[in-house]
Amino acid sequence: MGQTNLKANSLGFIGVAFFVISAAAPMAAFVGASPVIFSIMGPVVPLTYVLVAAVIAVFAIGYLKMSRHVVSAGGFVAYIARGLGRHAATGAAGIVVVTYIALQIGLWSQFGVFAQQLFATFLGIDLPVWVWCLGFLILTTGLTMLGVDLNLRILGVLLILEIIAVAALIIGVFANSAGKDLSLVSFAPSGLVQPGLGVAILFVFACFTTFEATTVFSEEAREPRRTIPRALFAVIIFVGVFYTLATWAVSVAVGPDNVQEAAANDLAGIIFAVARDFVGPWLDVLMQVLVVSSFIAMLIGVQNMFARYMYALARARALPQPLAQVTKRSQAPARAALVNGIVVGVILMAFLWSGADPITVVFAWFVALGTIGFVVMMAFASVAIVVFFIREKLESGFWTTRVAPFSAVALMVAVLIISILNYNALLFDDGVVARTLLWSIPLAFVLGALLPVFKKNVDFETVVGAGN
Repeated sequence: MGQTNLKANSLGFIGVAFFVISAAAPMAAFVGASPVIFSIMGPVVPLTYVLVAAVIAVFAIGYLKMSRHVVSAGGFVAYIARGLGRHAATGAAGIVVVTYIALQIGLWSQFGVFAQQLFATFLGIDLPVWVWCLGFLILTTGLTMLGVDLNLRILGVLLILEIIAVAALIIGVFANSAGKDLSLVSFAPSGLVQPGLGVAILFVFACFTTFEATTVFSEEAREPRRTIPRALFAVIIFVGVFYTLATWAVSVAVGPDNVQEAAANDLAGIIFAVARDFVGPWLDVLMQVLVVSSFIAMLIGVQNMFARYMYALARARALPQPLAQVTKRSQAPARAALVNGIVVGVILMAFLWSGADPITVVFAWFVALGTIGFVVMMAFASVAIVVFFIREKLESGFWTTRVAPFSAVALMVAVLIISILNYNALLFDDGVVARTLLWSIPLAFVLGALLPVFKKNVDFETVVGAGN
């Protein structure tokens, strides 16, 4: 059998943070998601980002405390195994597979639309959406198979360009608004009390879904007990501040009284219009290019993370063991990356070739499914953390081992309830098929939970390592 260890000590604090922030696709999410949230919530969108960041920060307290005792590429599954046992862990593994496959399918479909528009507008190359999806999926899968070092350089350059572009927009808006009333209505709590809050929380939550990658890379991190906590809180703070300032700038630019209607009337172009009007046409063009590159960076990050997830699950024998092999040179989980690319490609092409609309069907259905799955995983992980600290007397600290984990359970359950109640609002059709797809989450959990009954050698001790 080939080598089965990831490359230890290959990532520092900056490396882990770059991977995770790039996977969050700050530019793509800002341009693609914030107009939708504005059309639902109006000017209070910045406060919504602050609220969700705070919820995730509360969850992270217990999560990081437990990370002192779990160093694994298995992410949430490793924590659930340590807290709730094998059956819960294999059930959670089933949800993980559904979640990340669904998110990738939806995001690839949205990427294809942006890529098609960009190349058709500026280069006159007008190819079908599926061509762009398939071509770049093959490219990013290859990069993931090559290993961490090459990908880190690519992700770093793209991320820096995105930050510069959005910073230019923010500075341009506030510089040109000097002397005007910079209304704080975007941060008024009363604005949250409206029917669209549940839908908005789901869209905002989707912008934070990749923060789990900090612990997925723990086996490759230098001094993981220090690196991972620093990287995780850096990601939460960066993403929260980034979206809060960027969306506040848009609200100021368009006007708090007008931004909801303006966003609803021009979901695809409102951000570019602000860039053009307050900074210049050059930023409009640059941002349209960077939206596409941001998607590429995000999908490279997500593929890297999920390949390591599959590697860890295969090492535990919850997935076929050949997926636990890594390359000799870069020690990257190349087989897992290849299988992930093939599965995503087959399902994505099946939908697009059948004539499904890439946005209103593929993107809406699969990102909605993936977001719900991620919230379910966080809820399970929260319960596992509570049980772990009650059963194991390894840590002191009433706040970090009791209050924060119990609060996280309550918050995750609340978010999950709101998500389910508002699920139909995420969909652009009657939602019958999409609601049927939602059943894949409990089905995956049940099938996974039953796996140890038939496969006795499932062993999460190979996934869960003691902290150093």
